[in-house]
Amino acid sequence: MTTLEALLRCLAVLAVFLTVPLVIGQTEHKAMAHMQGRLGPMYAGGFHGWAQLVADGVKFAQKEDIVPAGADRRIFQLAPAVALLPYLLALLAIPLGPGDLVGQAIDAGLFFVLAVMGIGVLGSLMAGWASANKFSLLGGIRTAAQLMAYELPMLLAAASVAMAAGTVSLTGILGAFHWWWVPWQLVGGFVFFTSGLAELQRPPFDMPVADSEIIFGAYTEYTGLRFALFLLSEYAGILVICALTSVLFLGGWHGPMAHSLGWLWMLLKTFALAFVVIWLRVTYPRLREDQLMRFAWTVLIPLSLAQLALTGIVKVVIS
Repeated sequence: MTTLEALLRCLAVLAVFLTVPLVIGQTEHKAMAHMQGRLGPMYAGGFHGWAQLVADGVKFAQKEDIVPAGADRRIFQLAPAVALLPYLLALLAIPLGPGDLVGQAIDAGLFFVLAVMGIGVLGSLMAGWASANKFSLLGGIRTAAQLMAYELPMLLAAASVAMAAGTVSLTGILGAFHWWWVPWQLVGGFVFFTSGLAELQRPPFDMPVADSEIIFGAYTEYTGLRFALFLLSEYAGILVICALTSVLFLGGWHGPMAHSLGWLWMLLKTFALAFVVIWLRVTYPRLREDQLMRFAWTVLIPLSLAQLALTGIVKVVIS
């Protein structure tokens, strides 16, 4: 790969990273407006509230940038970037189509993606600790506890797919994919997707940032564009989780006329899962902290272990 080609690929991934999460955010505005009868997001700009996202961006840009007097200023300012950048690195290794339609093919792509996604928790911990606010600190600790609890079933579910494919390369997993994997790995897909929602603190797993509990968790003291970066990291996380679920459990770019329309199948599957994320937000009430942790340890982890055992049995039978 030449330097120019590598630069163009990085720019393409960056363009996707900066635009698709905003599209998901705009879709959330519209879907929630229809599902819950919210009229506000339907008026901004006229036709179907097309300017709502622009209005939100202007609002965040106009807000005063405040750093608490007792905060660790450098860590406080760095936390939003630490929360956002891991998703950009993860997107580099996710295949968006057949052939070379991937930022960088990595032999251990699955390990790489899950490892860099795990770094995102540091952003929440840094934000909570550096804010000099007990509610922010408690929110950061709750976030870390939740992410550590749901990381294990996510890893076990991903390991099931890697075992089935015989490789930890994301491109290799898609190369080994068969249509009958979808029902076979269905439980693992549920565990992986649900754990991803919990890691993003999306409803109904949003207890660490629930305003009724702890104001806005680790991000209570953030204003303006820094707060907007935390929101952008949430939408970027939705993009990465949905894309990774599509690759591991739904065949990614596989579909009719995959060689020419593979990228379209990948986008359709990713946006369908993103719509499910939005749908869950307006459908289910949030779990209590004890229910949230119990669900991880008594439901998702046993299910992921059962899926792993089933994959091992099927592999032995096939062999």
